[in-house]
Amino acid sequence: MSAQLTFYTHPMSRGRIVRWMLEETGLPYDTVQLEYGATMKAPEYRAINPMGKVPALKHGDTVITEVAAICLYLADLVPEKKLAPPPDSPERGSYYRWISFMAPLEQLMMAKANGSNLPKPESAGFGTEQDLLDTLEAALKNRTHLAGDSFTAADLMVSAFVGWYLQFKLLEPRPAFVAFAQAHSQRPARLRADEIDNALLPEQHSSTEV
Repeated sequence: MSAQLTFYTHPMSRGRIVRWMLEETGLPYDTVQLEYGATMKAPEYRAINPMGKVPALKHGDTVITEVAAICLYLADLVPEKKLAPPPDSPERGSYYRWISFMAPLEQLMMAKANGSNLPKPESAGFGTEQDLLDTLEAALKNRTHLAGDSFTAADLMVSAFVGWYLQFKLLEPRPAFVAFAQAHSQRPARLRADEIDNALLPEQHSSTEV
């Protein structure tokens, strides 16, 4: 890979998930740390991501935003790492499914975090809370991997988001959720990523994790 990877992030953001993914790839990358309300909203960064949000990844002239998109993109850069099932494998569907499932999970969790009344199931992207959590539990119960028999970006994404929402007590601590998050929490790449981001945190937030 000849083009340089540049990672735009803040250590108290969803960029921590992308950092973990970058460490799993083993690819060299540069980090640009942005500050909320300042450099993150500056014209220079909005030229990269008009939303003024992190994370973002620049690969040569290509810009990728959104955590799921970045993880999918990175997995495909290193096929030898097997962070994604082969495109023609039956596991590819599950891989896409569970990475994408984090979007309705996040919609639900953010609604709960903001104390909002949950929308009617017919208008909510996540349906009902019960159905969403039961579906996720059934997928994770007694399993370590979601797409095949080895670790992929789907396991990374789901364990990171589930662990984050368990930490902040937004997600019910069902045994399947706890076990799945813990199963991947000690991966060497995860520990390296946490060490890097924790070193960048303001002192009063040095214990923050995802």
